[in-house]
Amino acid sequence: MQKKDCFYLGIIAKLHGFKGEVSLFLDVTNPEDYRTLDALFIDINDQLTPFFLTSFKIKNKGFASAKFEGVIDEDAARKLLRKDIYLPAQILPKLSGVHFYDHEVVGFTVFDERFGKVGVLEQVIDLKVNPLLQIMAGDKEVLVPLLKDTVTKVDRNSKELHVQSPEGLIDLYLS
Repeated sequence: MQKKDCFYLGIIAKLHGFKGEVSLFLDVTNPEDYRTLDALFIDINDQLTPFFLTSFKIKNKGFASAKFEGVIDEDAARKLLRKDIYLPAQILPKLSGVHFYDHEVVGFTVFDERFGKVGVLEQVIDLKVNPLLQIMAGDKEVLVPLLKDTVTKVDRNSKELHVQSPEGLIDLYLS
């Protein structure tokens, strides 16, 4: 499995007990969507390695406790700490309209209704209080708050994201 065929799920954050369990931080909007998870990929030395779960329980604040098959003690679990975890992108349901997955729109050209072409979406910065679209306009960074009605159109065929940013915001960055 290649990273380009997967999406970033989170990270192995810390040990959980003494029998090889770990705590995962799930960097997703709704961790409950993954409560039936039975396997995932761990990035070990830039190779995605499959690991099967013998137990998995969603906790609070984006955390989950997990026990991997073959990881039987604290020493084995410690080797997995701070490793990124991934899932195949094909398991995600297709979204339509203005709904999108953060990883799906990276690289899309961003157009603002007032300003016109802004630049290329570098990433969605998923801050709980104020998520942002990070757009690169040449060598300049533009940050647009991702509010409920910010995205007006997602054109997956043309790889375009159309937004309506607060009036004057993009001019502030690019003038």
